[in-house]
Parts: sequence; structure tokens; C-alpha cells
Amino acid sequence: MDSPSTTTVNILNKEYLVSCPKQEEANLHQAAQHLNEQMKQIRAGGVIGTERIAVMAALNISYELLQSKQQSLTDNSDAQEQIKQMLGKLDQALMAIES
Repeated sequence: MDSPSTTTVNILNKEYLVSCPKQEEANLHQAAQHLNEQMKQIRAGGVIGTERIAVMAALNISYELLQSKQQSLTDNSDAQEQIKQMLGKLDQALMAIES
């Protein structure tokens, strides 16, 4: 298990030192870049104040995450239904063979 290292991310032209495991640095930088883009878009829309911009970005990203989770659950439910249907067909085929 790697010990955490410190890396720098840039969000709205400010640098932040963040501690994270070395193997997660690329993911951290990708997340920081996504957050930075969200915050820039919100600021360009006329929202003033870093705290407000950050809260709006957090809400947007949380919404995206929830939508993604709901889609994943729907996809999983569809896959489970297809599996049930296939198992039913297999049962019918096996019963026909046994008869």
C-alpha cells in the first residue's frame, strides 16, 4: 500500500496542495480538471463569488453522479430481466429434452 504523496492541482487559477496515494494522482488531476471546467462555465454564466461557484459546481457534479447511478441501476435491471428470460427459455428447452 502506497503512502500518500502531495500533488498540486489548479482550480480557477489557484493552486491547491492535495494529499493522495501516488497511484491515484492521475485520477485526482482528472477530477480537478473536471471541477475547474465546471467552475469556469458557472463563472462565465455570471455567478459571482468563489464559494457560490464551488457550491453550484458541486451541485452539478452531484446531479451528474446521481443520473449516472440511476442509469446504471436501470441498465442492471434490464440485464437481470434478460437473464431471467434466457433462464426461462433454457428451463423450457431442458424440460422438452427430458420429456
